[in-house]
Amino acid sequence: MGIEQARPRRINERNAMSTIELTDDTFESTISGNDIVMVDFWASWCGPCLQFAPVFERSSEANPEIVHAKLDTEAQRRIPAAVGITAIPTLMVFREGVLVFNQAGALPAAALAQVVDGVKGLDMDEVRKEMAAQSNERGDETTP
Repeated sequence: MGIEQARPRRINERNAMSTIELTDDTFESTISGNDIVMVDFWASWCGPCLQFAPVFERSSEANPEIVHAKLDTEAQRRIPAAVGITAIPTLMVFREGVLVFNQAGALPAAALAQVVDGVKGLDMDEVRKEMAAQSNERGDETTP
C-alpha cells in the first residue's frame, strides 16, 4: 500500500500544471534548469496584465514543452529590479539560460504565437556567436 500511495504523484502533473509561479528564490534555477522559459512579469492591480493572463495561459496549454512562468512584481521585488523591469506586463523569454526576447506590453495571442515559434526556431549556436561578437565589440570600445 505504501507504494500505491507514493504512485499517485501524477507523473503528468507538470503537463497538467499550465503555468508556474516564480519567486525571487526560484527564478534563476528555473531559467537555468529548463530549455525555454517564458516569464510574465505582472501585478494584480495592472489591467493590461489581467488582459494578457488568459493569452499566456492558452499559450502554456498549447506549448507544454515550454515553461510558462509568472512573477508577481509586487510580491517579488528583487528579480524585477535585477532584470530592469520598468513596466508591466513584461514578457521575457529565455532559451538555454540566455535572454532572447524582452518586451513590455500585453501581446495579442497571434503575436505571442509568433514569439513562441521564433524562439523555438532559434539557432542557439548562432545566438551565442552574436553575443560573443557584441561582447568583443564592447570590449574593443572600452580598451584604451
